[in-house]
Amino acid sequence: MPTINAYVALDAAEKEAKKDYIDRHSPFVTVASSAKKGEKLAVNVRLGKDYSHPDDTDHYIAEVKLFDGETQLAGATLFSGANGGQGNKGQAEVTFFVVPQKNLKLTALAYCTKHGLWQSTPVEVTVA
Repeated sequence: MPTINAYVALDAAEKEAKKDYIDRHSPFVTVASSAKKGEKLAVNVRLGKDYSHPDDTDHYIAEVKLFDGETQLAGATLFSGANGGQGNKGQAEVTFFVVPQKNLKLTALAYCTKHGLWQSTPVEVTVA
């Protein structure tokens, strides 16, 4: 079982030393806080809030998955070069469209080929 990493708040001393590493690997979920049952809902997952991730042949974001609790709703496979290639730090970003039937607790997972699996903070969506 791989280690699952997650975004954490850092104190001022740790922030400068680790923020870029943690930030660039952490998936961030952006979605409306409410939705209508049976209507399409856009869910954006972006890697890094302030820093972008490398897109090298041996170090890139290979996979992004979206979960509602323990149920996988969507996934995307990315390949080296998808965000500009060697030397570029393109922002890995995917927008999924889901059709909710009940309230959602969305979590994204992203897999870095060099630093493993990273988990987002859960985001709740009220469905009426």
